[in-house]
Amino acid sequence: MKKNIGFIGCGKMASAIIAGILSSDAKKIYTIQGSEVNIEIAQKSAERLKINVLTDNKKLTQQSDIIFIATKPNCVSEVLEEIKQELSENKLIVSIAAGVNTTKIENIASKNRVIRIMPNTPALVNQGMFGICKGSRASESDVNLIKNLLNTLGKCIEVEEKQMDIVTAISGSGPAFFYQVIEDMARAGEKLGLDYEKSLILATQTALGSAQMIFNRGETPVQTLIDNVATKGGCTFVGICEMKEGNSEKLFFDVIDKTAQKANALGK
Repeated sequence: MKKNIGFIGCGKMASAIIAGILSSDAKKIYTIQGSEVNIEIAQKSAERLKINVLTDNKKLTQQSDIIFIATKPNCVSEVLEEIKQELSENKLIVSIAAGVNTTKIENIASKNRVIRIMPNTPALVNQGMFGICKGSRASESDVNLIKNLLNTLGKCIEVEEKQMDIVTAISGSGPAFFYQVIEDMARAGEKLGLDYEKSLILATQTALGSAQMIFNRGETPVQTLIDNVATKGGCTFVGICEMKEGNSEKLFFDVIDKTAQKANALGK
């Protein structure tokens, strides 16, 4: 029998997960509905996602076995208060709200098991990256259920809850950082005389291939992969030296650090 998943909120991140599920084998196991309190947004979401989108969060909760809380972080408490009478103890809550810890959710949904995840938008093309942690009442079988669902959309790792803001910074926000790096490389190629679209293809495919090389590296350290390309005295070596002179390590540390701090603040 299929399990019913309800998404309270059908924004960008929820849409990526929904679209990913509908394009994967997981659609054989789950039925999906969404809810948006604004009628116009609900209609547009239904047309875009090809699912039923209600305008009643309580009704969605009643009809769902698994409820994804996919609202803005500052709306989570309000939504939980709205639906808590419909939250029978057999329902599993999955939050994707950045910065909102499971204790805050459990304080309102006092009978329910809670799982917290941090997804990213490449789930839309089944190349997502998810961090997952469980609340105090969730079981390993709950974690495995959600892991199995997420693994159809990419890769999933379990972490301690105190590490979730770091996950948010690296993988939740990370796609935008990689898009910026790819764009900067493509624009550099353009300024040096290469057509922008060709530069963009070069940078994008190189990023894709380099990422796959890391996954395929076996026991080879990432530094060895760098050294294999950046032969001392060669053109790549000059580029790496330029990155080190510009302190790229500090730049990316600051990017991740500031983003993690902001993710933490969102849940306050």
